[in-house]
Amino acid sequence: MPLRRTQLVAPALGALMLLVPPVFLPTYLVFVLTSVLIFAIYAMGLDVLVGYLGYTSFGHAAFFGMGAYVAVLSALRLGQSFWGSLLLAMLAVLLEAMLCGAIALRASGSPFIMISLATAQALWGLAYRWASVTGGDNGLSAPLRPALPFVGRLESTHAFYYFVLTFFAIALAALSLLVRSPFGLSWCGIRDGELRMQVLGYHTWLHKYLAYITSAFFGGVAGILNASLTGFVGPETLSLGNSATAFLMVVLGGPGTLIGPSLGAGVIIVMRQIVSSFTQRWAMVLGAIYIVTVMFIPGGLMGMIRRLMTRLDSDATIGSDRKSLRPQ
Repeated sequence: MPLRRTQLVAPALGALMLLVPPVFLPTYLVFVLTSVLIFAIYAMGLDVLVGYLGYTSFGHAAFFGMGAYVAVLSALRLGQSFWGSLLLAMLAVLLEAMLCGAIALRASGSPFIMISLATAQALWGLAYRWASVTGGDNGLSAPLRPALPFVGRLESTHAFYYFVLTFFAIALAALSLLVRSPFGLSWCGIRDGELRMQVLGYHTWLHKYLAYITSAFFGGVAGILNASLTGFVGPETLSLGNSATAFLMVVLGGPGTLIGPSLGAGVIIVMRQIVSSFTQRWAMVLGAIYIVTVMFIPGGLMGMIRRLMTRLDSDATIGSDRKSLRPQ
């Protein structure tokens, strides 16, 4: 009973913490929280590949950056509103995912990692060199805030936070339903034994392909929201560092949990803000976090939380059994 009760209370407390405190926080902290939610969407999308399908990707920034660049270019070059830019960017990400997935998923293991890495690096090089379109190393700036009926343009950081929170809630709900569906459970079956799934009659390549597209789609959405938050996009959105950061968020939080990568995103973003105020060697700190996670936190933060909850539940059960054995 204590475990079940905790499982019900935890989501309610989480929702309350996301809804109420930002109202009273200063603008800078709300900006950081908004960034946490955006990267949580990014990490949850990657978790579909890493945690549920069992494919390691170091090139997920290809979709994050594509979404950001197309959204900003649509606003600058085509004069599109946020919603028009959002639609064009999502279509571009889906097309990219369909093409890249058809190539990358012909391989697995190390070859898949290298193909995913090469894809992101190729786009990074294009963004860096094609300065007449992408702005090169200077990037591109554009006001890209949405306008809502009866509310107007969300210029306020607080208002935009709740807009992103809505996207986060939709992404979490959609992915939770998907991974728990029979189709989503087939990804776990492929992860644990692809040959066995083929023997059972599953078209495993098609299932992996759709998982890849799903993962890319949410990565692209995160990129669009990040461009809208900052009003800027540059080659770093396509960089290996961005892909590695998302991967570490998944590993730190706990692969195959969705909530875990969201927690990982929160820890990494907050730590980056703190560390960056003291030193520029964030990449070294990132590597240290990865080593500590792999060596001392198996299963990530969610694994640690689950072990703690199981221990508490076990202690409570033992205590109740001892009480029942006492003579009346």
